[in-house]
Amino acid sequence: MSAGDVFGIHAPFLEIVYRSVIVYAAIVVGMRLTGSRQLGQMTPFDLVLILLIANAVQNAMVGSDVTILGGLTAAATLLLLNRAVAFTTDRIPALRKALEGEPVIVLSNGKLLEKHIMKAGLSDDMVLQSMREHGFDDPKDVRLAILEVDGTISIIPTGGGVVRTRHRVRAVRPGGS
Repeated sequence: MSAGDVFGIHAPFLEIVYRSVIVYAAIVVGMRLTGSRQLGQMTPFDLVLILLIANAVQNAMVGSDVTILGGLTAAATLLLLNRAVAFTTDRIPALRKALEGEPVIVLSNGKLLEKHIMKAGLSDDMVLQSMREHGFDDPKDVRLAILEVDGTISIIPTGGGVVRTRHRVRAVRPGGS
């Protein structure tokens, strides 16, 4: 293998860029459709999934180009695209809502909201566990429990202030929004 094979770029530069953009968009949409709540807490299975996805899409981004420059081009495209998405969602609330979802009330005035819990891909036990982690044994002591977009559950006691869980909640099934 010559230096030209390692450092040269075999696939056209713009081809790597647009392939990387397509793969990025597909992964973002796929993760959103399968329930972004799953990213709230990394389990070993989540890490394995991320590694396998990265390996699976690598060739789709760079094609036959296995050079350093080709890999760096794909990486730079992904980094820039991620920054552009963050910049855009900071300025367009509707886009942020579409990509990140909205908070979901999962308990109100001491009552579990089964439809909301199911829609978020959670279980009653997860909500109750979150309550117990913060010293609330009885759901009647909780005015609101809200699943935030980052996967945490905020607890508002019947008496006042907000208690935010330190743990992130992982959905039990896809489809949470």
